[in-house]
Amino acid sequence: MIRRFDAATETFLTDLAEISHRVAKAQRELGTGRRVNRPSDAPDEISRLLQVRSELAQTEQIRANLGRVKTEVDTAEQTLQDAVRLLDRAAVLGAQGMNGTTTAEQRRMIAEEVDTLLEQMVGLARARVEARYIFSGDADSQAPFTLDLSLDDPVSDYLGGPASRQIMHPAGTAFPVAKTGEEIFDNPDPEKNVFQAINSLRLALRDNDEAGMAAAMERIQTAAAHLNEQLAWYGAVQNQVRQALDFAYKHELRLKERISAIEDADIAEAILELNQSTYQREVALQSKSRNQKISLFDYLG
Repeated sequence: MIRRFDAATETFLTDLAEISHRVAKAQRELGTGRRVNRPSDAPDEISRLLQVRSELAQTEQIRANLGRVKTEVDTAEQTLQDAVRLLDRAAVLGAQGMNGTTTAEQRRMIAEEVDTLLEQMVGLARARVEARYIFSGDADSQAPFTLDLSLDDPVSDYLGGPASRQIMHPAGTAFPVAKTGEEIFDNPDPEKNVFQAINSLRLALRDNDEAGMAAAMERIQTAAAHLNEQLAWYGAVQNQVRQALDFAYKHELRLKERISAIEDADIAEAILELNQSTYQREVALQSKSRNQKISLFDYLG
């Protein structure tokens, strides 16, 4: 039969187990560099640690989303810069066509170049990022417009969807990041309709219609003002995205510092604890060995 240990031995074994636990904990801290490796290492801090880690994961996801949106917004802003330049070129061609010395044949030749400008403008409205049409709103797998220059009204109706997409700011707010091709290029207001302005100039030049050319030039001016407003809107969104990304980077650093403060080991303290605990265990075992009057076999029967 196995005899029960006396009270002194029970106390010794309990103390030895505690010292061994401290040795193992110090070794884990030195091996991993972390003070908290399991819930039992800091039970009163686990809840706070998990909360901060969750917030960090959320912030990292928001930053990743902002990165993708930044590419789209930057592309949209650059596209609208190109669109403004195309309208400027249309205005130059319109002025050439309205010159009193320009012949009907020359106007038809100018109209052909305006055809190219309209084709390029529709191409800009069909801009894509990662196979997504950035001016098609929520229906971004569908091209927003088609073009058939054989028609007097060559640009199709808007084929996309509404632009309801918003991006989350790491501070918890959200802001819109896109407009539809209809708002930008094919606005219901004739004074703001970029496609109609170019097309009206195209038709007037082709038909040698001086009154039509004058009217088209006025619409090109108002359409250009509208297009510049859209460009400014995307510029403002670019700033919002940049600020949100900067906020996210800084917030991530703060959260990582908080996590580090909770779970990272104090290496110097861990080394000291390991040395002290190892020494205490050796002393305890040596002391017990000197004072032990019976061996372990005496407890076994």
